[in-house]
Amino acid sequence: MKNTYHIAQLYLRLALAIGFLLPVADRLGLFGPAGQNGVSWGSWDNFVVYTNTLIPFVNHWVAGVMGFLATVAEASIAVMFIVGFKIRVAALTSFGLTLIFALCMAIFLGFKAPFTYSVWADSAGSLLLASIPVYRWSIDNKYDETDN
Repeated sequence: MKNTYHIAQLYLRLALAIGFLLPVADRLGLFGPAGQNGVSWGSWDNFVVYTNTLIPFVNHWVAGVMGFLATVAEASIAVMFIVGFKIRVAALTSFGLTLIFALCMAIFLGFKAPFTYSVWADSAGSLLLASIPVYRWSIDNKYDETDN
């Protein structure tokens, strides 16, 4: 099947990847402390507190473990999108992760929160990316001259 969305799928991959990497950098304190312009968490401890607000039915330690797992997943997905490795798997994982984020945000922070942070759009974009048959400019794609 001919893929006529080469630029769009690459743009979506990179936008989603950056959308995962920036929050990871923020929670690791790479943009400075909380309160500075553009900094949401500024530290791992602040991120764990936020994680606990999204899953208030677990204790702080479990929230830290869940935050760590989410961080590893987000960083891994971002790298996979950028280099083009196992894109469909990464996109489906991204879809599931962002869907869980969106649902938790909607339930525990209010209906508007996942829309304010475009989590629903990230989830939908990930699902759309998973449905694309060929990923040009990727490790996954065995380049075929006839697929222009």
